Amino acid sequence: MRKPRVLVVDDSVVARRLISNALESDRSIDVVGVAADGKIALEKLLRIEVDLVVLDIEMPVMDGLASLAEMRRRWPGLPVVMFSTLTERGASATLDALALGASDYVAKPREMRDLTQSVAYIKEHLVPKVFALCPSVASPAALGPLRPARRTMPVPIATPPPRSGPLPRVDVVAIGVSTGGPNALAELLPSMPSSFPVPILIVQHMPPTFTRLLAERLDARSELSVAEGRDGAIVGPGSAWIARGDEHMIIERSRPGVLCLRTYVGPPENSCRPAVDPLFRSVASVFGENVLGVVLTGMGADGLRGAERIRSGGGQIIVQDEESSVVWGMPGFVAAAGLADAVVPISHVCEEIAARVGTGRPSAVVAERAAR
Repeated sequence: MRKPRVLVVDDSVVARRLISNALESDRSIDVVGVAADGKIALEKLLRIEVDLVVLDIEMPVMDGLASLAEMRRRWPGLPVVMFSTLTERGASATLDALALGASDYVAKPREMRDLTQSVAYIKEHLVPKVFALCPSVASPAALGPLRPARRTMPVPIATPPPRSGPLPRVDVVAIGVSTGGPNALAELLPSMPSSFPVPILIVQHMPPTFTRLLAERLDARSELSVAEGRDGAIVGPGSAWIARGDEHMIIERSRPGVLCLRTYVGPPENSCRPAVDPLFRSVASVFGENVLGVVLTGMGADGLRGAERIRSGGGQIIVQDEESSVVWGMPGFVAAAGLADAVVPISHVCEEIAARVGTGRPSAVVAERAAR
């Protein structure tokens, strides 16, 4: 297989040079063109073969959002990674871009004066996304330890050991998600009623500011109360909590009948903070078999070890299927390990959650809402 072919679109000459140098530094990716604005990029896409576009948001003539909308109209399957700032404005625009169909994003380094550090940062954060989003053209020899999270060949889904007896009651839903997550959550959470009988805890791989804005957007669209996790927050039914960027989030039983969140800045796990594994370990410890773990679209294997902990404690696991995932890394690893009780498209995840949460409790309203 040949190398992925990338078009870099940014109005900054320095940024274009840094991105190009980072992508081509290990000779595993070809930067086949650069453009200073969206209009030039669209013209180049008509003339050259491109597998992925790295797209800045704030540009003259034609900005990133307008360019993305036109790319989606003309080339709906072309992967596009937004190159955004860590400001509130940049975070808001990035969420807009993801809603418009951007595949993923990379936050710009805060300072791009140190060229060596900037290239290293971009290489660390952008190169894996290129390989994950272009697995059909990525050269396996060039990938090294990186693996395409979405595969071109079918992956065997191992069948978990059969359960004996009825399914255990679910007292908490814990969700792990990464690449493609904002859109997956935007489809899932608004389908749940305010009367949802258990708390929902979510780890979405995102930096600070992004997670707060994501929670605010989801809260505005949902009957559930959706908020960014904060240390000491008391959790209960009808609420969803999203881990804050750069902080792990776990749950503890502070006293009988009272559950609270704990957030902390610990070492990254699976190169992520927040990471799914700490949350999954904590719900398995606190709730035992009364856990429903959900692993949605995402790159890498974060959540695999935590899913093992949930399953070994008697809890249940469902994962998003490959076809509806932007990247089938996180759910794919869990399914391949034989830990998934169900593998379903995102359009059926709410229904699957409702059915399992409804087991053992008179909660017909949950199932009725999910079926709408």
